[in-house]
Amino acid sequence: MNFYTGYRSLSFQQEGRILKVIINTAEKKNAVDDNLHQDLARVFYDINSDPDTDIVILTGIDRWFCAGGDMTWFQELIDEPHRWNEMIVEAKRIINGLLELEKPIIARINGAAAGLGASLALMCDIIVADESALIGDPHVRMGLVAGDGGAVIWPQLVGFAKAKEMLLTGRMLTAKDAAGMGLINYAVPANALDDKVNALARELAEGATMAIRWTKTVMNLELRRISGLLTDAALAYETVTNASKDHQEAVRAFVAKRKPNFEGR
Repeated sequence: MNFYTGYRSLSFQQEGRILKVIINTAEKKNAVDDNLHQDLARVFYDINSDPDTDIVILTGIDRWFCAGGDMTWFQELIDEPHRWNEMIVEAKRIINGLLELEKPIIARINGAAAGLGASLALMCDIIVADESALIGDPHVRMGLVAGDGGAVIWPQLVGFAKAKEMLLTGRMLTAKDAAGMGLINYAVPANALDDKVNALARELAEGATMAIRWTKTVMNLELRRISGLLTDAALAYETVTNASKDHQEAVRAFVAKRKPNFEGR
């Protein structure tokens, strides 16, 4: 485990050739801030180079998977827009690192997966969720373009009609509904989540490692091509909306626990 040093918001558990990566900021409901964003921009590259790991499980601590962006971080990015440039570089590394990861990765969705949290889960290879968990990409409800992967992965999983409805409204889905539309693989009772995830991980770990790894790699080539076409534009448009009055209003409204008053500016 000395391979994974210097991480601030992720923890790691190794069992044989299976590595569990845990988003570990329960005090923030595993929401994304600078520390987590920087960790995610690095971790998938480290895993690809890890000689002791063949299978990965990505999950969150306690009752959350990843609850989207932290409001304090959002406000900091509004107040200090120069920091957005670093965030863009990290965002591309997160998406590229996940799609270029050759080793199979299973998303264990134990609670809310929103925004970037949803993109992280949906770009995994097999997605298993607690049936009561909520999944969605509410970027537009925060006055932002869905720049960090949502516009790439949702249409590939459920088609453009459903993807447009979900991304343009920012609605959250239950895991049961997500499984019903093919967005995720399985929605199971909370007390069956670990059994299902661990059984899948063991099945993959006992398989032909190179054949499994490179079959995944071939299938991900198309996702990587699509991401290459869309991600720069998506992040550029998100950059514009970060400076919008509607985004500032959404952050203030969220903190005040009220409905935002959007003005289209």
